[in-house]
Amino acid sequence: MNPSSPALLRIDALRFAYPDQPALVSGWNASIGPGVTLLYGDTGTGKSALLNVIAGALPASAGRLTVAGTSLDAAPEAYRRQVFFVAPETDRFDQLSARECTASLAEGDAGFDQAKWQAIADGFSLAPHLDKKMFMLSTGSKRKVWMAAGLASGRPLVLLDEPTAGLDMPSTRCLWATLSEIAAQSKQAVVVASAARIDTVPLAATIELPLR
Repeated sequence: MNPSSPALLRIDALRFAYPDQPALVSGWNASIGPGVTLLYGDTGTGKSALLNVIAGALPASAGRLTVAGTSLDAAPEAYRRQVFFVAPETDRFDQLSARECTASLAEGDAGFDQAKWQAIADGFSLAPHLDKKMFMLSTGSKRKVWMAAGLASGRPLVLLDEPTAGLDMPSTRCLWATLSEIAAQSKQAVVVASAARIDTVPLAATIELPLR
């Protein structure tokens, strides 16, 4: 991270463990600034769990998380409004159309960029699917709906879990191009959890799991 860039996500002495399991992280400190950060590790190293913890969806055993100056401990709802995250396995949007799902995800997001969303949706070839119920969509198309909403959001922190899973090549190219644009700005941090290295996007940092 550029020392002159403000930390959008601060992780202080974080510990997380599933019950009766060894800790995935313990005493983890990190300062994540604007741009794209890769959370890299093999399957089973805890990438998805840590995204859920950072999103405030799973409770940490210890430590503090702060996004854009808002602490999860002190103001949990305000914290969560600073973070965009959709767990890929969720079924809570199944009965909504893709368009309704997008509206739900963007609700209360004053920084949502409609033009940017439209450009990403076009790049993801989502137009034929926007009025279909989410349960009717393929795994890849569901991810496209969620990612288009997240990447167009004005939220300081966006968390993406294995974003290329189920994506066709044109959509993958659109994703890399959008992330490359984000990498060049100073207002938003995107953390991408992936079991593959990323060499098509300028990365601000790489965090490798398990932490050593």
